[in-house]
Amino acid sequence: MFKLLDRLVILAYVRSFFLCMISLLSLYIVIDLFTNLEAFFPKELSIWQGMANVGTYYFYRSVQVFDRLCEAMVLLAGMFTVAWMQRNNELLPLLSAGVPTRRVLRPVLIGAVLVMGAGVANQELLIPRIAPQLMMERTDFNGSKEQQVQACYDSSGIHLEGYSARRSGYRVSDFSCTIPDKQGNGLVHLSAKEARYIAPSHEPYSGGWLLTNTVPDKVDGWDNPRLARMIDPGKWFVYTRSTSFDTMTRNSSWYMLFSTTKLHDLLHTSDSRRMDAVAVLFHIRMTRPLVGMLLVCMGLSVILRDSNRHVFISAGLCVVLCTVFYAAVYGCKFLGDHELLAPALAAWLPVLTFGPVVFVMFDSIHT
Repeated sequence: MFKLLDRLVILAYVRSFFLCMISLLSLYIVIDLFTNLEAFFPKELSIWQGMANVGTYYFYRSVQVFDRLCEAMVLLAGMFTVAWMQRNNELLPLLSAGVPTRRVLRPVLIGAVLVMGAGVANQELLIPRIAPQLMMERTDFNGSKEQQVQACYDSSGIHLEGYSARRSGYRVSDFSCTIPDKQGNGLVHLSAKEARYIAPSHEPYSGGWLLTNTVPDKVDGWDNPRLARMIDPGKWFVYTRSTSFDTMTRNSSWYMLFSTTKLHDLLHTSDSRRMDAVAVLFHIRMTRPLVGMLLVCMGLSVILRDSNRHVFISAGLCVVLCTVFYAAVYGCKFLGDHELLAPALAAWLPVLTFGPVVFVMFDSIHT
């Protein structure tokens, strides 16, 4: 049951968290906007359309920035809450009344756990839903800009490739595919001037690619309608299981916006490109709450270890130690992405290394 002390401390933590979040998001938006101002206001758009593009772009980007800086915001909020209490001499009366320091910190730790939970929910539920908007470029709000296309093997055995793509209408130009027949002894090659991806639905021609101006326009004796069907001469529909428009146009970090369950499913597919990096990211998702709580405990330990130290010096030491911690985390991730460390070890090594150190530092807080 929360007491008056708990309510005051957690209210101070929430206030500090929102101040840190708004400050960091505002800093990002201001710097990024003035750096790329021309991309939002081309000559063919009016000022109101440009402002609408700015609002739409940064509305979705704020969700991604929160995901990337969640641990830093949790740490800064806890650090500022305790430092402000220490600066205003609010800890001394509590300690004189016999309240242990760890009891005072309990609301801060509870608030950190709740914010980390919100970060995990944002990562697993919200970001995968708005992934198409997050992949949108500043200069391509209407989806008319040409994108590169990479060749893909679908899990059904179909090989697909193209020359260029446009997100508007999910169209790929100079599309070609190679489809196995029903017996698996032969292959049929289809080329089309343009192909449009249609997402899976209850319609018969969905969950694949609609080809127009196809060469050859028809295939005599075609026996595998489960993979491809001729609608009319020169018009075919090719069914795919795992190859969508996003699959063919994805960049090198295409998997970063997936949920953890989607990453787990991706590790069991036949596509082996960048699977080491995907495995590292999957294990990092598992350790992310632990990393966030270790950062908070480390920051609080540095600030409270010496009550006579100036609060700004303590904050500076906290930032230095946490920078070292982040460098270790991303260093291990780099080694895991380049197959120099096992994926599980790359994710858990910082926790195993810094965990005992943080435990000793937190235990040494004066009570």
